[in-house]
Amino acid sequence: MTETLADTVGTRPPLTLVKNTPTPEPAPSDPPAAAPVVEAVDRADNPLADWLSVPDAPVLPAWARSAASIKANAAAFGRLTWWHTQYHGFRVPKYLVKTVLLAARGFFRAAVGLWPTLSAQDHTATVKALRAQVKARPEDVDLAARLQMAHFERTRTRRWRFGAAAVGVAAAAVGIALADPVLQAGIAGAVVTPLAYLGRGKETHLLDQGAPPLRVDMSAQQLNDALRAAGLLKSGRAGDDEKDAPRVSCSMGPVRDGRGWAVIFDLPRGGGKTASDVLAKREVIAQELGVDEIQVIMSRVRAAKGGNAGRVSMWVADDDPYLGKPNPSPFATAERFSIWDPIPFGQDARGNRIEVPVMWQSMFFGGLPRRGKTFTQRLMTAAGLLDAYVRHYVADGKGGADWMPMRAVAHRLVMGAEDDAIEALKAMLAELLVEMERRFAILRELPTSICPEGKLTPEIVQRYNLPVIFVTIDELQEYFTAMEREDREQVINDLCRIARRGPAAGFVSNFASQRPDADSVPTKLREIITLRYSTQVVDRASSDMVLGKGKAAQGADASVLSEDHVGTGVLVTGPASYVTVRADYLDGTGFALLCQKGRTLRQAAGQLTGDAAGDVTAAADASGVKLAPILSDTLEVMRHSPRMFTTDLLAGLVNLDEDVYGDFNAEKLAAELEAAGVKRTSKQVKISGTNAAGYQRRDIEAAVPAEILLAHG
Repeated sequence: MTETLADTVGTRPPLTLVKNTPTPEPAPSDPPAAAPVVEAVDRADNPLADWLSVPDAPVLPAWARSAASIKANAAAFGRLTWWHTQYHGFRVPKYLVKTVLLAARGFFRAAVGLWPTLSAQDHTATVKALRAQVKARPEDVDLAARLQMAHFERTRTRRWRFGAAAVGVAAAAVGIALADPVLQAGIAGAVVTPLAYLGRGKETHLLDQGAPPLRVDMSAQQLNDALRAAGLLKSGRAGDDEKDAPRVSCSMGPVRDGRGWAVIFDLPRGGGKTASDVLAKREVIAQELGVDEIQVIMSRVRAAKGGNAGRVSMWVADDDPYLGKPNPSPFATAERFSIWDPIPFGQDARGNRIEVPVMWQSMFFGGLPRRGKTFTQRLMTAAGLLDAYVRHYVADGKGGADWMPMRAVAHRLVMGAEDDAIEALKAMLAELLVEMERRFAILRELPTSICPEGKLTPEIVQRYNLPVIFVTIDELQEYFTAMEREDREQVINDLCRIARRGPAAGFVSNFASQRPDADSVPTKLREIITLRYSTQVVDRASSDMVLGKGKAAQGADASVLSEDHVGTGVLVTGPASYVTVRADYLDGTGFALLCQKGRTLRQAAGQLTGDAAGDVTAAADASGVKLAPILSDTLEVMRHSPRMFTTDLLAGLVNLDEDVYGDFNAEKLAAELEAAGVKRTSKQVKISGTNAAGYQRRDIEAAVPAEILLAHG
């Protein structure tokens, strides 16, 4: 928003009358003469001085100075026209009845107005005067004759006028009766309309005076009042006129911009307030404007855009801009994508597309459960699915179904936070560190013509088979709370090394946690993350834990989001850069299809490696062979374990899909597995010196159809 609005800020300096001092041409042998001295002069007798000193005012109004503003105002006019069309369209029956009543009143007024002419009342006074004279002088024969003639003229005029009117009405009635229905309607309209117009009163309007319910109708006065109430503007001294109080100066607006109002203003000097003070008072300003704070989008206008420390760009939405139908992710229909390009992420309040470059970056996602955090985190990983030269390392501390489709693609996939999963996570991190050091060794040996900056490039990726590595870890707190202190410190150090040094080697870290406090996600890990995103949190302190210390005071506050803002969060991309984004929507089914596309791309490029290459469940999905769900889910739960107790297996299945396995017990599990073809070589397993009822992973794998194993190779 800031970039768009601030482009309109700034005017050229006023023209000034100048005097040029002529200098003689230098001789060929002389050195070049100094440039002529140009001095500004004030010529009081110059008739053009006043005209030349007038500032260069814009020719166009504020709303017509950019294509975006014209488009926004045209859209607003279209919405206003559509609203009035609907408003008056529903009232057409009322208007018809009202028109008929007004036409009846108009007919009455027309009749009253025409009666003196039709009845020849203008002759009545003459006749009456002659009658009076005849009564006074009955012997005057000439006077009696004149009375008789006047009476004759009066009655004859009345007869032909009434006759003409009657003939006209009769002819019109016959003509209307014999005319086509469409013509009848036209004639009726032609007759009724002037009568209704004549029948209207001074205060009578045919149409209802409807006005669209604008929630915000911003003006410069409202803005000044809001800032003054927030303590950002001084009040005028007692006895002073209100117009003498300090006021902001608007360099643009307020003008309609999309579904809201935009304004760029400068705080007055001498008040000791800055743009940062305005951002910190967002909630108070919203209250004074009569809107929710989520509708107020504010940012500083920096010097690069013509701003200063007291210039603020503000946009106030007509309603909540983050509600409504979610926007589908472009990845849902895409076939390929390059991870070197910015990732389509979502839209801001004004509908602008937000794209996030992730190369050389690390990411952290936080927020309350069921606010779309995992769905948003998956958007980043989804981008890497459509690039065959991206290798995925995935760990999900919850071990649910959200990341299960990654088994088709992931080089390493760790599910859950049990002991065996924690060991698998530690092994995965160790493998990543070894790979990172191996890459740095390769990059150091490459000539600058190939590796000019000592970092990975798209050419190096394919030439030396060094794919970009995407490290995705969800529910970090589950791992840290389940680990012993020593293991926890080791894992934290490994993650810090990957996040800090990995980007130069082509590592992209993508971490997420529900509780980003010091115990769940240590500060030293969070503070080295470059990109941060937070869905709704409980308070400003929690928001700062995810987005960075002091971000809430700058306006990047995820606690202002509500329960309705699922999939919406605050994205921080730098020390002073943030935006509230409604992330694109990619559901579980769409994510699973992307994983299958990713598997196909990697098979064609020879980049299907690690766990994905050896996963029979993923191979079954890719080949279209139906594998019994109980087999697939059991293999998923036992991914890191060659054997597992029945109680642990049941717990893992419930965690995977509670709706399906919530009522399972040992007997039902055994029956389902037996029906799927599992033949147990032993009903007892030994783990850490303890014997109990359980299952061997090899027995489950033996039930996989042979055609899948053959296709898998």
